[in-house]
Amino acid sequence: MQPETLPRADAETAELEALAGRLAASGDYRILRRISPRAPVTPPEGVPVRQGIVLDLETTGLDAANDEIIEFAMLPFTYGIDGTLYAVGEPFNRLRQPSKPIPPAITKLTGITDEMVAGQLLDPEEVRRFAEPAALVIAHNAGFDRRFAEKFSDIFAIKPWACSLTQVDWRAEGFEGSKLGYLAMKLGLFFDGHRAHHDCQATLEILARPLPESGQPALARLLEKARRPSFRLWAEGAPFEVKDRLKARGYRWNGDNNGQPRAWWIDLDEAALEAEQAFLEAEVYGHPPRVPVKRLTALDRFSERG
Repeated sequence: MQPETLPRADAETAELEALAGRLAASGDYRILRRISPRAPVTPPEGVPVRQGIVLDLETTGLDAANDEIIEFAMLPFTYGIDGTLYAVGEPFNRLRQPSKPIPPAITKLTGITDEMVAGQLLDPEEVRRFAEPAALVIAHNAGFDRRFAEKFSDIFAIKPWACSLTQVDWRAEGFEGSKLGYLAMKLGLFFDGHRAHHDCQATLEILARPLPESGQPALARLLEKARRPSFRLWAEGAPFEVKDRLKARGYRWNGDNNGQPRAWWIDLDEAALEAEQAFLEAEVYGHPPRVPVKRLTALDRFSERG
């Protein structure tokens, strides 16, 4: 069928695609395509599948103890245990009026105003019903989203979680960063960022794409990492003067009164524990360290309980 015989919308799409192809082929331009809903794929007969959700929240700030959710989005999907994405369902997206005005910096970042959330309620039972079927919750910064989600509904305390920000080795795959907008751009995509439902869609589309180095879907690498236990090592009593050395190595400071040690900590695979303890002995304490180590799984990782 020639382009002139196509329906008008299809003809315009074909013309734009031809133009995009010429621009890309020149080597002087890169083309970004808007993320759009993907068509479902039927799993082969006998292939086991699971239900998951991508979750993203917009909040009035970073402190789950004092700040509040103003937008709650979840995007359900069907996936194979090998990391193949088969189908994406209808999203859940709700605004919520907080008890105080939204800070101007948050409105500037998200576009969510006090007028938009006025009178908007978020029903915990509705959230629970939507999340109930999920065998896995994915967030692009689960260390942030899980704390707010668990505070809102205890359904999220009994679900396994995975983090697409930290549990895919983006640098090993040739990326220079792991922010959502950057990952999308490097994969030839763009989206309207900083609204929760757009971020959910972008996260899932990025995870469905094959990675540049391994050729595997990013979702496959994420599942592989999430299924393994990790170990949180607390460098209690580390001298103040080594703080920059610890930060450079990936340690983070816990200064919150959350039942965990007020100390520097790092999460590691089991295979890295021995080397890390050797580093602490040689570079931090000057003697074999006796530091707390906690085993974490997808059920408690990224939670306040972790």
